[in-house]
Amino acid sequence: MKLDRTDRKILKAMQRNARISNLELAELVGLSPTPCSRRVKRLEESGLIKGHVTLLDQSMLGLKLTAYIGIAMDRHTPDRFEAFEQEVATYPEVMECSVVTGQSADYLLKAVVADMEYYERFLLGRLTRIPGVTGVQSSFELRRVVLRTELPLEHIDDDTVLRQ
Repeated sequence: MKLDRTDRKILKAMQRNARISNLELAELVGLSPTPCSRRVKRLEESGLIKGHVTLLDQSMLGLKLTAYIGIAMDRHTPDRFEAFEQEVATYPEVMECSVVTGQSADYLLKAVVADMEYYERFLLGRLTRIPGVTGVQSSFELRRVVLRTELPLEHIDDDTVLRQ
C-alpha cells in the first residue's frame, strides 16, 4: 500500500482529532467529501487506522501516579512469557507492556494508579505473584514533559510502500 500526500494529510488530521467531521476533513485536505470519505474507509479497511479513541485527563480522574516497571523473568521460555503476557493484559492499570532488551528487565510496563498505596497493593498483591517474576524495578514519573499520541509521518514519501 502506498500513501500519497493527501493520505498523509488525512492521517495527520485524524491523529490530532479523530472526531473531525468528514466535511471538515475534506476541506482541510483539499478534497470533496465523497472522495475523502472513500480514502478514510480505505485506510481503515487496510488496517492502517486501527481505531478511534477518547483521551481522558489522568489527573482529573485521580490517577496521580505513573510507574515504569521493569520485570525480570526466571526463564525465557515461550510458555513462561505467554502466561505472563496473558495475565498482565488483564490488569487495567497497565497502559503498556513491552518485551525489551538492553537492560536487566525482560518487560517494561507503564502503569497508572491513584497513589503510592495503591501501587504497593498492585505490586505486591498482583505483579510479583505472577509465576516466573523474579525481579521488579520501579521508576516513577515526576513530571511529564512530552505526551504525544500522534505517530510521526515525515519519513513517508510518495514512493514508500507500507507493509502489513
